[in-house]
Amino acid sequence: MGFKETIKNIFSVHSETTEKHYDEQFKTRYYKTTKDRGVKEITEMFEQLDGYKIKKADSERGEIYVQMLKPRKAFVTVTVIQVKPFKTAVDFSVGTETVLFTDFGYSRKVIRTLYKELDKKLQYIGSGLGEQLL
Repeated sequence: MGFKETIKNIFSVHSETTEKHYDEQFKTRYYKTTKDRGVKEITEMFEQLDGYKIKKADSERGEIYVQMLKPRKAFVTVTVIQVKPFKTAVDFSVGTETVLFTDFGYSRKVIRTLYKELDKKLQYIGSGLGEQLL
């Protein structure tokens, strides 16, 4: 991680996963499932977690919007995309509600925790596999 990324992480209230993220922990993760089953499992995961309230789950679009109520307020957007049969990508975007200029890494911690919970429900294939699947 370079200087630019370090400064961005310090002064941020938002974190997200992407296909080509510089940090391996924040690359798009792929699971052996279909989009519909992935949305269903992720929705059930949020229903079981304390402090999360699902605002909208759109299986057709593969998007789930979740409000985090505790321990801190945040908004989570989950994107589920089926790239091949039984190969589905899952990305998280977390924005923290705060009056400060930073969330002190809280949004990054939430993403790591959510992926850890999701790994318990779905079979993990790998991270950042987009170019290999084309």
